[in-house]
Amino acid sequence: MAVGKSAIGYQLAQQLHAPFVDTDVVIVGNHGSIADIFAGRGEHAFREIEARTVASVVEEAESSATVISLGGGAVLDSGTQQLLERCTVVYLECDAETVAGRIARNSGRPLLAGDAMARWSSLFATRKPVYERLADVVLDVRHGTVAELGRRLEEALRAFAAAKQEVEN
Repeated sequence: MAVGKSAIGYQLAQQLHAPFVDTDVVIVGNHGSIADIFAGRGEHAFREIEARTVASVVEEAESSATVISLGGGAVLDSGTQQLLERCTVVYLECDAETVAGRIARNSGRPLLAGDAMARWSSLFATRKPVYERLADVVLDVRHGTVAELGRRLEEALRAFAAAKQEVEN
């Protein structure tokens, strides 16, 4: 949460002249605000919607160079984890100090109600091992502009693709 998935994903898509899909935007477009879903139907209902949305987006993007931004908790779903095995997965690595200001400016995150930084730290501790296990590429996003991070990510993805191609040959 608040590490720049949407901004960096959009930047990368622009650089690659590729489509960009933010699954949170798709969810909001089809179901209303995420905060309203949490408030009216609960986190479990949101996670079901999220898993179906991710599956649909990944299937539509199959065999293309589409950049997809997932919500921070999407990878906790085992079905989503299986889908991501067919994708190149990027983990945007960050820390609490870096996201603190972003979280303070955006209080509309349902999972961060109350002590936002304590909640973020708790969620991150749970999610980090999953992010690390699923990641093909890790990008440290603690320093740099969105444009710089996009360029670094593109370089890292090209290096990953070259290494993967070398192994396959």
